[in-house]
Amino acid sequence: RINPNGLSNKAHIMKKILFSLIAVAALLGMVSCSTESVEVPVITDLGITANPVDCQVYSRGDSIYFHYRITGNEELGSYNLEIHNNFDHHTHGTQGQTCALDAKKDPQKNAFYYNQDFVIPRGNKDYDARQSIYIPANAQPGDYHFVIRATNSQGGQGIRAMAIKIK
Repeated sequence: RINPNGLSNKAHIMKKILFSLIAVAALLGMVSCSTESVEVPVITDLGITANPVDCQVYSRGDSIYFHYRITGNEELGSYNLEIHNNFDHHTHGTQGQTCALDAKKDPQKNAFYYNQDFVIPRGNKDYDARQSIYIPANAQPGDYHFVIRATNSQGGQGIRAMAIKIK
């Protein structure tokens, strides 16, 4: 059958589908071009003696004295410190060097885990973050990751991870 536009129904439907696809593609193009990139905070050791660093060894019953500088173009919001086991040898893609690893193993109930958020005082674009983290005396020894995440007021998040060992 021929419709009022002089096209068969099949051709008319194909034309509508093609027009819809072009409209969707154009809309997606406009949205992706208009999205601004969000700056992420930088977690750095420049100008300070940072701790911990890759491959550092800690003893059970001792503390990790954390110190890093967080900087950004936007006002900073908070930072998170997480320590979790690396008994399966996974990576986070931000480690500076490769450290000697123990054999893979299953975590026991006393595998050390730490996860804490800290607020950065308002108005800061640079901040020296410091904390003391106690390692329980009964923590399962082995390979661990120390992960720092910092966010700014715009929602950008920077991450830095170090491989550490607990003996």
